[in-house]
Amino acid sequence: MRIIITLFLLLVQNSLSLAQNQAALYGKVIDSKSQIPLEHVVISIQNSSLMQLTSRDGTFRFDVIKLGKNLVLIHSQGYKDQLIPIEIREGIFLDLGTIALEEAQTFEQESGVILLSESDLSDDNSNSESTSGLLQSAKDAFQQAAAFNWGQARFRIRGLDSENATTLINGVAMNKVYDGRPQWGDWGGLNDATRNQEFSIGTAPSDYTFGGILGTQEINTRASAYRTGTRITFSGTNTNYNWRMMATYASGRNAQGWSYVVSAGKRLGLDGYFDGTTYDGNSAFISVEKKINEQHSLNFTGFYTPNTRGKNSPNTTEVTQLTNATYNSYWGFQEGKKRNARTKTVDEPIIMLNHYFKINDKTTLNSSVMYQFGKIANTNIDYQNANSPDPTYYRKMPSYYSALYASDNGEFSGAFTPDFDNAEKSKQAFLTHFQIDWNALYAANQHAIVDANGIISGYEPAKSNYVLYEDRTDDQTLSLASTFNTQLTEHVMLTAGGAFKKLKSHNYQNLLDLLGGTYFDDIDVYYNGNQAQSDLNNPNRQVKVGEQYGYNYNYFVTTLDAFTQFKFTYNKVDFYLAQSFASATYQREGLYKNGIYETNSFGKSNPITFENFGFKGGLTYKISGKQALLFNAAHLTKAPTLRNTFPNARLNNAVVEGIQNENISSLDASYVFRSPKLKARITGYYTLIKDATQTSFFYAEGIFDDGAGYAKTDAFVSQTLTHLNKKNVGGELSLEYPINPTLKTTVAVALGNYTYASNPNVSITNDANASLENPNPVFDFGTATLKNYKQPGSPQQAFALGLEYRDPKYWWIGANINYLTNAYIDVSPIARTAIFYKNPASGFAFPEATEERANVLLQQEKFDPTTLLNLTGGKSWRVYGKNVAVFISVNNVLDATYKTGGYEQARNANFRQRDQDVSSGTPNFDNKYFYGYGRTYFVNISFNL
Repeated sequence: MRIIITLFLLLVQNSLSLAQNQAALYGKVIDSKSQIPLEHVVISIQNSSLMQLTSRDGTFRFDVIKLGKNLVLIHSQGYKDQLIPIEIREGIFLDLGTIALEEAQTFEQESGVILLSESDLSDDNSNSESTSGLLQSAKDAFQQAAAFNWGQARFRIRGLDSENATTLINGVAMNKVYDGRPQWGDWGGLNDATRNQEFSIGTAPSDYTFGGILGTQEINTRASAYRTGTRITFSGTNTNYNWRMMATYASGRNAQGWSYVVSAGKRLGLDGYFDGTTYDGNSAFISVEKKINEQHSLNFTGFYTPNTRGKNSPNTTEVTQLTNATYNSYWGFQEGKKRNARTKTVDEPIIMLNHYFKINDKTTLNSSVMYQFGKIANTNIDYQNANSPDPTYYRKMPSYYSALYASDNGEFSGAFTPDFDNAEKSKQAFLTHFQIDWNALYAANQHAIVDANGIISGYEPAKSNYVLYEDRTDDQTLSLASTFNTQLTEHVMLTAGGAFKKLKSHNYQNLLDLLGGTYFDDIDVYYNGNQAQSDLNNPNRQVKVGEQYGYNYNYFVTTLDAFTQFKFTYNKVDFYLAQSFASATYQREGLYKNGIYETNSFGKSNPITFENFGFKGGLTYKISGKQALLFNAAHLTKAPTLRNTFPNARLNNAVVEGIQNENISSLDASYVFRSPKLKARITGYYTLIKDATQTSFFYAEGIFDDGAGYAKTDAFVSQTLTHLNKKNVGGELSLEYPINPTLKTTVAVALGNYTYASNPNVSITNDANASLENPNPVFDFGTATLKNYKQPGSPQQAFALGLEYRDPKYWWIGANINYLTNAYIDVSPIARTAIFYKNPASGFAFPEATEERANVLLQQEKFDPTTLLNLTGGKSWRVYGKNVAVFISVNNVLDATYKTGGYEQARNANFRQRDQDVSSGTPNFDNKYFYGYGRTYFVNISFNL
């Protein structure tokens, strides 16, 4: 370690003593429409630490700059970036003249992007969103298609989830430790305040972090970097909210060195596109910077975006045919108003202090401290000694009666005996009461008052059979980060950084509403005696509103990350090398002594530590001024997430047996052509993720063989996959060609093949079989034959063709047609184990189980292709020297109905159950699906004052 520190200090000392070549560069930046000088435009010299802002008159000047060929990046919020190649010679002052910036089309388009943030493919308390929020604005045609057009179908770039990307705000990583994904809701509604962004795609180098294999997104909230002025926007839509208002003011830097930005917004949806999906979000933001001197600046950032949204349910084909694709079973009317039982609330304020230290013209040191606190909550209905309140519960559906088979003491008789009479009655009952009956839930929590004559004289509150609760997570996170950049020589740039994070996460079940009752028992009614108690230290509790019950525990996490990166720049070849080290320590502390797990639920678990290393490198070969070849490669290991480390965290301290780091390899190669007429990119990539761990939860019903006897399973269980490998191979094409000065065409193509590359091991944690003798009832089901099955969650092939007309009178219209295909259902691993063929009643294979029939039953469903036609348009005006703009988009103009995701239900875990269910023609445990938006619109009016 001393050797590394000594070498680092020598590098710093060397960078401070380098001779400075005398040369100068200057220019002026204006608005292309108004010809008004633009203040606070960011001017940076690529592959160096040189950066400054334009002055009030739009001018900039670099007095010292390295000799030779350079690239000047001109970036301003709301404008198209300009990248200008220059050549600096000693003693020559280079004047770039007047540079006119055009407003970016995507500045308005980003406001209309639909972020499909619903991640209910498994009904757990996932704190973060599964959808990548990397809005690839100001990038090539492929990245814009992925963000603005394919995103509504849950397309994922290269088939990778957002846990494989790193999202930073002012150099601080915002990915949650729980599942590795950013919580986009923490800065939702702050579109204007978070527009200053930098992206690196794939494993390309970043000046802020080592990054993930999907890429890096850096959001900069430094107050002096914002475009001076006021921006007010009003928006209306029919997606997840109905209307929105935002206002942002940036002061610019005054003579005393102060600058500040304030932004506020409101989003409200009384009823979203899917029935019962209400939305209420507020946003507030402030950034204040003080330039102390030419070397030091301090910036404070704070933002608070509390928001609550109603969720929508996945549905079987039977439910959708009886209702429609917008049906949502999670809500019902109460006193004439819609009430959703499943809402998600994000309420996590963030405060941040940043120190910007310009050591000299070639060296900078930027440091950050961030504190985040607050809650994330997901509501649901809990019930005891009562029927499920879900109107689509399988016993309430017609298929429960139409899919009946006769049996003889549990043995298959082969007789199909549907009860069509009760099936029709069930259908009519569902169509009459197809939403949650809140009045019935309140009535079930009352008991009758009977007078002396046996006559009911009224009702009074009683013990609640139904209550509304929330799965609650209260996080407190302290993060420290520092990044050092220096130009070591004319051709070599060093970036080094480190980050420290400490998390305390309190997780518990919180009672919100007794629904007219008086109390709720803190027990598990599926068990007897001590096993029924949630907390043996406080048995037989009667829970009231605002009290914790069910489960209660803390997570403690400490992470440390460090990286170095060297970038080498030459006339024909640029290349980089980067290394990283990461350490993560996890610990669980049970606050309840659970009756099922007396010996390993209360108190702290042993800490578990993961250490990881990463290496990546890349090369750019400049064939000519128009053509280049790019290569990137990375190999790294990554710690499993908290979610996948403790498989039964709600009840005990158990850790996945044999858990290990993920092993990740990534390669990509690109050919890039850029000319005044044509911009094109062709990319091929290969990614292999090995030894992943994946935990999910579901309700199991029936008897499963535990390998040494038989374990009855009739409960909510956790399923863990270990040694899971994933292989993602594919190509990307981006093409942009102006047919004439006003008409432009774009083409984007994604061809992918995302498969499972191993047969992972499957284990089930079954609380029903826990005892003092067996405090960790994990049953090994062996391997699941998942190899070559397709990964779910995203179309694996996508095509887009776009046309855009931009009139000289400042109006424009665009259209694009998109074709998405090769999307697949999320399969049930347990149905692909050997137990699928075994009769739990006898221990022998089902006599009717043939390989041919099993292949049919276990075939992975492929969703139908989707064609989406999207239209966009806008117009801007200059009114009294101010800019007014209107943006309109209509997505899915043809109102196509399509599936964006889904999963196989895991209840039919053996051949006979599934065969009987499927053969009935009206399966009771059919696949469940999420559907995309139909025809939607977005209208945005903005005023730049």
